[in-house]
Amino acid sequence: MNLPVLWQTVGLLALSNVFMTFAWYAHLKHLNEKPWWAAALVSWGIALFEYLIQVPANRIGNTELSLAQLKILQEAITLTVFVPFVVFYMNQPLKLDYLWAALCLMGAIYFVFRN
Repeated sequence: MNLPVLWQTVGLLALSNVFMTFAWYAHLKHLNEKPWWAAALVSWGIALFEYLIQVPANRIGNTELSLAQLKILQEAITLTVFVPFVVFYMNQPLKLDYLWAALCLMGAIYFVFRN
């Protein structure tokens, strides 16, 4: 069964975003007492997996989506991954601002995907 290009792209970008979010922010919870370069090395190791998924995702997506569509899709997925990460993993409160950000991204999605 072949998934449509959009769903392949969304799935791979979502998975790559999980790695990206951990690479960018998990060190704030676990490596805060370590030197910055140690956190950078760990983050680079995690980010490698992000790139191994993100690059094919963008290549697949680019067969049917414009560069602007790929970028806005990436940003929407980033927020979708980031909010649960912040709330459940980093134990920070859920903010209404996340809803407003999501509504702004929905507007961006509308404008780049309309015909």
